[in-house]
Amino acid sequence: MKTLLLTITWLLAGVAAPADLYVFKALPYAYDALEPYIDAQTMEIHYDRHHRAYYNNFIAALESLGHDGADASLTEIFANISRYPAVVRNNAGGYYNHQLFWENMAPNTSRKSPNTSRKSPNTSSKPSGKIAEAIDNTFGSLGNLKKEFSQAGATRFGSGWAWLSVDKEGNLFVSSTPNQDNPLMDVAERQGIPLLAMDVWEHAYYLKYQNKRADYIEAFWNVICWEEVGRRYEKALDGLNISK
Repeated sequence: MKTLLLTITWLLAGVAAPADLYVFKALPYAYDALEPYIDAQTMEIHYDRHHRAYYNNFIAALESLGHDGADASLTEIFANISRYPAVVRNNAGGYYNHQLFWENMAPNTSRKSPNTSRKSPNTSSKPSGKIAEAIDNTFGSLGNLKKEFSQAGATRFGSGWAWLSVDKEGNLFVSSTPNQDNPLMDVAERQGIPLLAMDVWEHAYYLKYQNKRADYIEAFWNVICWEEVGRRYEKALDGLNISK
């Protein structure tokens, strides 16, 4: 009843309700599509319980704010996240971070699951085009990026994320954030536009890898969709009006 009344209030005010502004997207592949690197049970629980809960809690938190900034875009919310209640920070981050995480991954072309029913891009063995050139220019090689990115995930104490992002000058950088924070937030040590995200919360890997986070991180490199990472990089450069 409370949700219905809030929705009616939004409509009468001529403002879209939070549930209409933000969408819980379908997973772009089957739960078993990333096997054997990420198991189907982990994917199902991670997506349908954890991610969905972040989304639902985010919408509820925005609705509780009424019209006080509740119709802002995610970019606006993150840019001013220090002014929002912790419940918005945690759940907005969890909603956005997981969506990027799913889209960063794709079935490995060297081992396709026979039960995969949804069409999706496949992983490529390595980056190509502008993102490949930027990686070489910044890190010296893909191997060096892998080492730095993996270290960021491995050394994140407790729960959090590892990121490959591009800053406002168009430079790539690796970072990690605690909990559900991300580089778009004004509380981040270094801010930028995320291109690649790796979840290092235990729920992302514990069913298969138990306490062996390093094994999960190594496996993650087999399901990165470099096509998507490259697309995000070029889109970020266009938005920053930077020619590379």
